[in-house]
Amino acid sequence: MPRDHDLPAWFLEIPAERRPQLSAKGGLSIRATRQILQFLNENFSRKLSLAEMAAVCELSPYHFVRAFSKTFGASPHQYVLVLRLDFAEELLADKRLSITDIADLSGFSSQSHFTTTMKKYRHVTPLQVRERRLRGQANK
Repeated sequence: MPRDHDLPAWFLEIPAERRPQLSAKGGLSIRATRQILQFLNENFSRKLSLAEMAAVCELSPYHFVRAFSKTFGASPHQYVLVLRLDFAEELLADKRLSITDIADLSGFSSQSHFTTTMKKYRHVTPLQVRERRLRGQANK
């Protein structure tokens, strides 16, 4: 792995737990990695098709899924879910937004889908996250 000062700025902005493996055998090229990250960061909250994501990298859906998974250690679907959940968690700190609104803004099909997904992957409900965040703000 290259040293930090050898890495492009866009790469260093990615949280460590989501950082791609730039030299993964059979993975995406650095160019395709940068392009798909930019695309996903701009579009994660809307319905995305595998074909649309693959087209960004100029790959067939089959090859895209394989290369993406090798580069990111997760399927495109899983990666998008993480982006949506992270965004939703940020929005939960704003008590003016309803959980239904947050689900919609984050790209979930319904509040129920949002709650089920957050419970499955984060082991908490949106309301529990909101309460925790609001307590944290009150202590500052």
